[in-house]
Parts: sequence; structure tokens; C-alpha cells
Amino acid sequence: MQRFIEGDTLAYFHKSGTVIPDIYLRQIMDLFRQMVVIRPDFLRVDRRCKLDDRADDGDSEGFLERLVLFTEQRVFLANRERFDGLFGDLWLGEDSFRHLRKNVFGLARRPFCLLHADLHRENFIVDAESRLWTIDWELAMLGDPLYDLATHLHLMRYPARHERAVAQRWSEAVEGVRAGISSGWEDDLERLLNYKRAQSVFTDVIRTALELDAGSEPSWWQIAPAAFKLRKVLTVAAPSLGLDEVPGTRRIVTALMRWCREYGSTRSASLS
Repeated sequence: MQRFIEGDTLAYFHKSGTVIPDIYLRQIMDLFRQMVVIRPDFLRVDRRCKLDDRADDGDSEGFLERLVLFTEQRVFLANRERFDGLFGDLWLGEDSFRHLRKNVFGLARRPFCLLHADLHRENFIVDAESRLWTIDWELAMLGDPLYDLATHLHLMRYPARHERAVAQRWSEAVEGVRAGISSGWEDDLERLLNYKRAQSVFTDVIRTALELDAGSEPSWWQIAPAAFKLRKVLTVAAPSLGLDEVPGTRRIVTALMRWCREYGSTRSASLS
């Protein structure tokens, strides 16, 4: 079940935001083909999650609702006591999830299959023969196959001109082995990407704050790069979260400095 693969990550050869060579893209499509044939009823397991915690096979909308609920409860609410002021300074709150639900629901039904749920450049190892190996399966689950594609596109940061071609190629690849597996993808992909963008806002806010110099008050110039990063994340997710505008960089810097003064002495937070 486990073995060591000698090699470097795909990110080592092809940085985020760049096109990857076709030799690797073909192998990623092969991985998607292999996963979509693994159905929920194919797996023999001793323990399953509770009925309320899982959607019925094919209920893509129910699957997405559980993802939104997880982000709301386990990331936002679970960390609210410590990060509520920072969230508020960045115009994030309970209304954010109301807007998110409004903007992402309405998915078509798609049969469920095995998902990796974390397919990015650091999770692909390239060996000496240019073979691609997939690692870090701890987030694997059964669910909507289009979610795996959306997560992949979100994390890979393909150039915009290339992203649509990758999505089209995914559809052709998975439909070739299981008819109906990509139903409605042209309309639903953007909805799932909107969820991933919104999810990133809450996790990135927490992680960015925790990465700052806890227990002291960092200078404006130390915090500015983190503020630019957060503003970019907020800008991308603004439509999904109902933000007519996003906080300026100076406001974000001020919010982060305030958080460091008030809460920066401990680093633990719940993101899962």
C-alpha cells in the first residue's frame, strides 16, 4: 500500500500559474479516469459517516451544502472567538455564508466516485522516467466528481487561457469511461470554483494571521505582503461572499496589526 518514490514535485519543475507539459497532463487525466470508476458501492468498509453527514449518491447539491456547512462550522464558527474581530474588519461574517449558498447552489446531479480532493503541484511526484505519482490522500472522499476538478483547477492556478481547455479535456476523459459523470459541468464548474474561492478566504485569513510574528507587533512593512495576498484572495471571492467592495490594503494591514496585539501570543487554530 505504501512505497517511497524518488523524485521531485511537479511544482519544482513547473511553478504555480504556469502551463504544465502534455506528458503530465495526460497522466493527470488518467488519474481522473481511474478514480471515477470507483463508486461508493464498490468499497467494503467497516465504518461509514452518519446519514445526516453524507449526501445520497448523485446528490451533488447536498454534497456541496455539506462542504459549505463544514467551512461555516469548523473553520469560521470554531475560530470565531479568536478571529471574530479580524473577520469583522475584513467585512466577513455570518451573512457571507448566506450569500455563498445563494451563489453556488443549483447543481445538476452527477454520480459519486472516489475523489482525491487535494490535487495540486506539490502532491504530484515526478520520477526519473517522467512518471507522475499522486501522494497525500488523507482528504480523499466519495462525492461529486466535478468538485475534484474544481479543487484541482483552483489549486493548480493554470493560466486562464489554459484552464478551460483542461476542464474540457477532463469532461472528455471521464465521460469516456463512465457516461453521465460530467453532466452539467459547463454550468456547475463556476459554482464549485466560487465555493473554493470563498473557502480560501477563511482559511487564508486564519493562516496568514498565525504566520505573523506572534507575541509582538510586526511593522507595517512586515505585514504589507500578507495584506496584499489577502486582498487578492478577497477580491477573487467577493462576488460569492456578497462583497460589493473589498477592504483596502491599508485597512487589512491595520486589522492584522490589531489582531497581533490582541491575540498573537498563541498560534493554534482549527482548520479541519
